[in-house]
Amino acid sequence: MTELLDRLRQREWRLTAQRRVVAQVLTGEHVHLTAEAVHGRARVLLPEISLATVYNTLNELVAMGEVREVQAGDGPRRYDPNVTSAHQHLQCVRCGALWDVEPAGADDLALPVDQQRGFRLLDIDIVFRGLCPTCDQEARAPAAHSA
Repeated sequence: MTELLDRLRQREWRLTAQRRVVAQVLTGEHVHLTAEAVHGRARVLLPEISLATVYNTLNELVAMGEVREVQAGDGPRRYDPNVTSAHQHLQCVRCGALWDVEPAGADDLALPVDQQRGFRLLDIDIVFRGLCPTCDQEARAPAAHSA
């Protein structure tokens, strides 16, 4: 059983086979899947699940606050089930891989009061961008010359 499934059961959310499969797909460390990737993995478990059902389920989970929608760069939206701890994201600009980054301390996510301009803060979204080790190695490798 997953943490997300546990939270959904506590809410007494009706867990149809389709909803259960989407929640199962969103299980795991550093899961940041697109809707299409969720659909692809869900079809392995439940071949008849439609992309529309996946989108509808993801939208419901986001509206409930059980999954966070992450827009990192120009790529497609990703879905992050880690809503229980404040965190930032680290994205590879080449392959698009996305990881959770835990802040060193609570103040690492704070906006100084003198810069809040009277806003009541509701959310924070920080994405660090760079090259993952694999992409960095590929980028640094000398181009192979054809004979």
